[in-house]
Amino acid sequence: MSTLKKDSGSPDKYDIFIRRIDHFQSLVEEKKNLQAKITFIQQEYQEKIRPLEEELAGIIKKLEANLSKLEGGVPQPAGTAKFSRGQLGTSIKDLLRANPQKTFKPREIAEGLNTKGTTVSLWFNKYGVNDPEIDRVPAGKDGKRFVYKIK
Repeated sequence: MSTLKKDSGSPDKYDIFIRRIDHFQSLVEEKKNLQAKITFIQQEYQEKIRPLEEELAGIIKKLEANLSKLEGGVPQPAGTAKFSRGQLGTSIKDLLRANPQKTFKPREIAEGLNTKGTTVSLWFNKYGVNDPEIDRVPAGKDGKRFVYKIK
């Protein structure tokens, strides 16, 4: 009987284990509640800040357009320009006509037209080869690269 009295008065290993589990579970619940609060606050922040960021981006675009007008240039579009096949050919010829004494690499033409160099190279390889107005001059090693000028 002395062992029963001793066991009933002091906690045994099972009681200690359950207390530890309860403490652990309460910490997990606290963590979940804090994560939910953080997520909610982040969503509120994004909802409040998004319109302001969009307004700021619009104002910056207007400033850049006005600045280029003040400097006497043409406003630069944000990305690269998209051309149809005919428009690209016409634009390339206009650029070459503007500088008849100079030869251009496809990359230089692309920079002048604000488009990709690969687009210009593909146009030259597919359509510019047979164009009677454009001179294709071999350059570089073994004549594998070309520069272009107007005839």
